[in-house]
Amino acid sequence: MPALLGSKKDFEANLAQSKNQLRLMERPKITLKPGAYRTYLAPGAVAEMASMFSWGSLSFNGYKQGGSSMQKLADKEKTLSKLFSIRENYGMGLTHRFNSLGELAPQTMDLISQGELKNFLVSTRSAKEYEVAGNAADAGEYPRAMEILPGGLKQENILKELGTGLYLSNLHYLNWSDRMNARITGMTRYACFWVENGEIVAPIADLRFDESLYDCLGENLLAVTDFQEMDPMVSTYESRAFGGKKVPGMLIKDFKFTL
Repeated sequence: MPALLGSKKDFEANLAQSKNQLRLMERPKITLKPGAYRTYLAPGAVAEMASMFSWGSLSFNGYKQGGSSMQKLADKEKTLSKLFSIRENYGMGLTHRFNSLGELAPQTMDLISQGELKNFLVSTRSAKEYEVAGNAADAGEYPRAMEILPGGLKQENILKELGTGLYLSNLHYLNWSDRMNARITGMTRYACFWVENGEIVAPIADLRFDESLYDCLGENLLAVTDFQEMDPMVSTYESRAFGGKKVPGMLIKDFKFTL
């Protein structure tokens, strides 16, 4: 469920959807075998997957030291789908543009555009170390105002386009299983359902996935929704966090589950 919604109408529609999903979760669970399934990732699930881009994936220092999962994309050894674009967008109002040094980042900056890497995040330290232009990234060189751009899949067509497969509202426990090949592992969470012929049948027992971003955001990315949802940072470890993400939903072919 999105943490921020754009209007009263959006809130009411989301509340109705959540109530319907709660009723559906009362049905007996279905246990699925490991395998590759046609899968819809709702914005909440996409937000969790997108968090992996904050683990050095878009860091220029990470790239130079061999620790970026997008190294093969930058070196033109791998590709992503033209449907996938990600940028920094401080116009969303989730955080300030200045970094810990007081430097002002661009209002918007393309990171990956239509599947091609356009910019790494480059801190002043990295700029001086590698003699390149910086872009006022913070010291950790991670996205602070991440936006994944929308596509053309309308909400009312999601189940129809999914057909038979998995509808995943949320994921958790994500980690790298093979960083250099952008392979991630994690678990399904709550409000995850089995769908047949465009109709939700039942909730599923927990599944573990192991999937490469180069596959699920590459040739297996079938569609991206025309709507997005906000996912603000809510951690409070040292102070109230700023920042967050704005992400769409995604329809993916052959999303791989191992347990």
